[in-house]
Amino acid sequence: MPRNRLTKSHYELLAEFRHALRRFQRFSQEAARSAGLTPQQHQALLAIKGWPGRDYVSVGELAGRLQLKHHSAVGLVDRLVRRRLVRRSPSGADRRRVEVSLSALGEDKIAQLSAAHIRELRQLGPGIKSLLESVAAR
Repeated sequence: MPRNRLTKSHYELLAEFRHALRRFQRFSQEAARSAGLTPQQHQALLAIKGWPGRDYVSVGELAGRLQLKHHSAVGLVDRLVRRRLVRRSPSGADRRRVEVSLSALGEDKIAQLSAAHIRELRQLGPGIKSLLESVAAR
């Protein structure tokens, strides 16, 4: 849409949508901290659990999903291993690759946090849905 065709109501909708996203992000950060995790650790557990089609990721895949440099992802995995939230093992297909999967404790943490996030999304959902419908109608 060309810049000159945006109306005041478009800006209001975008601002409201951004506010809803920020509220959810803040909720997520606080929920992670309440569960004894950093927000980045929570994101890592979710990325592993939510990886399409399998229950593990490579360190490189995790780095890409979290938008981290490889060495930063290695440090994050190291911290998660020390906390017994994930396991690391050599790939069966390529011994140079390391696969990272959730431990039982990691599974419990991500299940608890994800249930809380689903509840929060259900509360935010109707408002976000109406915002998106308003944008589509214009």
